Amino acid sequence: MLNEILPFALPINKIAIAGTCLWALALYIACSSLRHWITEQLDRWFHFAESLYLPQDELQRTRKSRESQNAFYASIFSIFPFLAAGILCDYGVDLSLGRSWSISLGILACMGCAVYELGRRSGEF
Repeated sequence: MLNEILPFALPINKIAIAGTCLWALALYIACSSLRHWITEQLDRWFHFAESLYLPQDELQRTRKSRESQNAFYASIFSIFPFLAAGILCDYGVDLSLGRSWSISLGILACMGCAVYELGRRSGEF
C-alpha cells in the first residue's frame, strides 16, 4: 500500500519494528519511577509552554480542560524515550546474538519485567 502512494520503495523491516516495540514495552513496564518522572516533567513543560502564549484570564477559565489535555499528551509523549532505548536494546541483541533472537528475548524481557512490576506493586501495599 505504501508503495502505491510513494514513487519509491521503502524497505520496512518488520522484525526490527516488532523487536524494538517489545523491548520498549519491557523497559516501560520495568522503569515505572522513570516513566512517572518523565510524564511529570513533560506535564510541567506543557503547562509552562501554554502560560507563555495564553492570557491569564484564559488560563484560569480553561484550567481544568487544559490540565487533563496536558496530562494526556505527557503520557503519550513519555513513550518516545523508551522507544529510543528499545531501538538500542534491539540493535544490541541483533549485533550480539543475531536477528532471530531479537523477538524471543523481547518477549522474555516483557514477561520478566511484568512479573517484576507485579512483585514490586504487591510489596508496596
